[in-house]
Amino acid sequence: MQLHVTIDLPTDVRGAAHLLADPAYVHAKVRASGAVEEQVDVSGTAAGAFTVTTRRAVPTSQIPAHLHPLVGARIDVRQVEAWGAPAADGSRTGTVVVEIAGAPVRVTGRTSLVATGPGASRVTYEGEVRAAVPLFASAVEEAAGAAVRAALREEQSVAARWLASADGTPAVGPAAP
Repeated sequence: MQLHVTIDLPTDVRGAAHLLADPAYVHAKVRASGAVEEQVDVSGTAAGAFTVTTRRAVPTSQIPAHLHPLVGARIDVRQVEAWGAPAADGSRTGTVVVEIAGAPVRVTGRTSLVATGPGASRVTYEGEVRAAVPLFASAVEEAAGAAVRAALREEQSVAARWLASADGTPAVGPAAP
């Protein structure tokens, strides 16, 4: 199954790269995805190439009930985003891999960061969701794709609140009603 998700950020590409490479922000977006356990590792810096590796445990309440027997009480997700050094205009490309431990599901793809206007940028994820489950592959791929899209939509909300915080203290709680 193909996956295409965009995240619009209210900051230029350099600010977006700093955000994406900030361990505190990465922890906030992982928590916002419903993680009950998390681990974050950022290597490199926003000035050059950097890699963000996250591990999170999320409850199976995020997937359809009929798939719970395939994955157990929680889902352990490992995500690696490897971002290349910036081009002259600050844009970047990279790769992304998402693996779900204990479930034969893997997401692989490319990611890009580009300017969309003054003080605005977009992160795009293009990839493929693959499940190696006889008879249930398409249902598992659909569920995994929906979970990835939901996590990335939440990331856009977290990023907007983070960037909008005027006093430098990240505002990462749930969006106001």
